[in-house]
Amino acid sequence: MFIRSFFSSLVLLSVAAVAAESKVDFNRDVRPILEGACVHCHGPEKQEGDVRLDTKEAAFAGGEDNPGITPGDPEKSSVWWTTTLPPTDDLIMPPKKPLVKAQSDVIKEWILGGAPWPDGVVLKESPRMDFANNIQPLFARGGPFTADEVKMIRLWSEQGAVWPQGLKLGGPEPEGPGDNLDLVKTIREKVVATHKEKSPSEMKLYEAKVPLTGASYTMVPIPGGEFLMGSPATESGRKEDEGPQRKVKVDPFWMGKFEVTWDEYEPFMITDVARRKNGSPEKIPADADAAFITSKPTTPYTEMSFGMGTKGFPAISMTEHAALKYCQWLSAQTGHFYRLPTEAEWEYACRAGTTTAYSWGDDPAQGGDYAWYWDNAGEKYQKVGLKKPNPWGLHDMHGNVIEWVLDWYEPYAAAAGLVDNPYVKPGKLLYPRVARGGSWYDDMDLLRSSIRFKSNPKWKIQDPQLPKSIWYHTDGEWLGFRIVRPLNVPSADTMHAIWNSGRGEENEVKDAKKN
Repeated sequence: MFIRSFFSSLVLLSVAAVAAESKVDFNRDVRPILEGACVHCHGPEKQEGDVRLDTKEAAFAGGEDNPGITPGDPEKSSVWWTTTLPPTDDLIMPPKKPLVKAQSDVIKEWILGGAPWPDGVVLKESPRMDFANNIQPLFARGGPFTADEVKMIRLWSEQGAVWPQGLKLGGPEPEGPGDNLDLVKTIREKVVATHKEKSPSEMKLYEAKVPLTGASYTMVPIPGGEFLMGSPATESGRKEDEGPQRKVKVDPFWMGKFEVTWDEYEPFMITDVARRKNGSPEKIPADADAAFITSKPTTPYTEMSFGMGTKGFPAISMTEHAALKYCQWLSAQTGHFYRLPTEAEWEYACRAGTTTAYSWGDDPAQGGDYAWYWDNAGEKYQKVGLKKPNPWGLHDMHGNVIEWVLDWYEPYAAAAGLVDNPYVKPGKLLYPRVARGGSWYDDMDLLRSSIRFKSNPKWKIQDPQLPKSIWYHTDGEWLGFRIVRPLNVPSADTMHAIWNSGRGEENEVKDAKKN
């Protein structure tokens, strides 16, 4: 009832507005269409075909061959006639998602009316709303809506409230094929067939290559054991959430010798495959394998290394969900079950048998031999493996980039006895999740073995997409991850739960900051 009433009200308001004023208004009717569909490729940052449409002068001038806007004559205005071409025509605009006829007609009527563009009005890029991807899931779910969702609905309405012909509201979008349990069962069958090691004594260091790309990575065996997790109250720089300390048992696993690099991650992040918002391929060939079907990031809106380097450098700015889907993608190729470490596994491996503030001891003055941090990193991340490793042969556990772990963030609970493989499973909300290790952006005291970082919405505040991307933390230029492979292969249900635990409902976090 809510959805029907909401949409009926929206339609009535639109009809009332048209009835009250049939003349096309630039700011009300034309501007939202141009800002959503045109300025991205024809604005101040990019001018495809040497055409710029964000200012009146540039838009009217058009390109070398055709005027952009000829007042009173749509047929001589490339801003209009290029939107009416057949979908197969190379000149159709916009090329990937053409305007519907109603939107094109608005532009035509505006030009016929003299194309009045108020002086001083400069267009700015705005997210283009697609009904199936952006709006239908909201209407299917119903309200109340968040501020971002209200903004999406408003933009969709301003851009013409385009409703695909014949489409009816149904339930929420089903889980994508790249995320479902059946796919995970297929991957697990390969893992079980490939997995040879049955006991800790059989675990050896191994070097491997990503089958689809040839990028190399190295896995270090980490023996199972017990350790004291957290920091003592006397440790210099200690945060309150690092205690109370508790004795923890961890099962054996392999851990990446280095943080995952762009060499490994970028081929997963950037593909030539059209994708839904959830990362599932729009079209799946009949012979597609599990690695192809696994959901992957949508195309980033900017170069994600931000000019700091790619070959041999750590991949950054991905969400926990993206990191986990990389693990699924790699598992589908190799037949080994990879995932993020739990918070306990990460600290256990970082400490490597030590009980000091850092894996090299308590003296921060020695940190320059082992870690990249604010004083020595030159305000950017550095290539992995250039600093000394910890006692178990793991590089950059302190500094360079903070690293995602599996856990939901919450204060440690006091424990009287031994805690067996602790893991705080995330719930419905997205924030806060945990990252560990400190980064190039941090001072030395934030590189201690026990330091904890809480994720929050500010890590993607510059993301221009609505809703915010499930794949990118655009402000996390210090955020990466490394992978682990447990000795014991879990059930398909557990694999599925882990690889899909990185998503959740957007929520605010009080006192949100990097740490």
